[in-house]
Amino acid sequence: MKSRFLTLKPSGARIQVVEAGKGKDLLYLHGAGGHMPNDPLLAALASKYRVVAPLLPGYGQSTGEDGVRDMLDVTLHALDVLEALKLKKPIVVGHSMGGMIAAEMAAIAHTEIAKLCLLAPAGLWLDDHPIADIFSKLPYELPGLLFHDREAGQKLLTSGVNMEDPEFLKEFLVMNARRLGMAGKILFPIPDRGLGQRLYRITAKTLIVWGREDVLIPPVYGDAFKRAISKSRLVRIAKAGHAVGQERPAAVLKAIREFF
Repeated sequence: MKSRFLTLKPSGARIQVVEAGKGKDLLYLHGAGGHMPNDPLLAALASKYRVVAPLLPGYGQSTGEDGVRDMLDVTLHALDVLEALKLKKPIVVGHSMGGMIAAEMAAIAHTEIAKLCLLAPAGLWLDDHPIADIFSKLPYELPGLLFHDREAGQKLLTSGVNMEDPEFLKEFLVMNARRLGMAGKILFPIPDRGLGQRLYRITAKTLIVWGREDVLIPPVYGDAFKRAISKSRLVRIAKAGHAVGQERPAAVLKAIREFF
């Protein structure tokens, strides 16, 4: 995988873009944790598509987070990035927070996005099924929230580094403060910014994918998204948690290829 940068006008934000693979264009929007080290989902997608994965302001080397204040700003930023990338009718794939952003993009600019894949998206709130507060969690708690296989998830998140090592913890907290400062604008205290009232506007052919063992955003949310989006299909993947694409990349790739 390689990185390049683009500068958005008129904001001047400098956006890091990760690219890999060949084939039809696929735009990937990451979740609140950003890209995982050696992300297995990006690698799987890149085996069949040209994957273009911009990092949001506040993530990696992307800048401009001070100019992004709320959900509308984030959505318009993502649409500006999409336009600047000059992709050819891409499949737009978003995971968790990235799925929330992708759904907002498709609702606001519904004539511009024809193929949409939402991987365990955030954006709705069901009182009977509250979503865990990721902002209050320490690093060692994240694998159990994100993965069905906690041990394998910990290795993916850290590339084998001990999550309780003081030096790792220090670096993680500094990096995470910047990332979650950005994510908090749309996810804190609850990830509901009115998306539920806009989902009906989505006209894109939409694939919704959920891990059956998702404990962060329970699978019942998949049914809520499916009811609200007219041209949608819901696929549940066994032995997968919230990070369904990283835990079961081959199954997610298969679902995307069969649907689109």
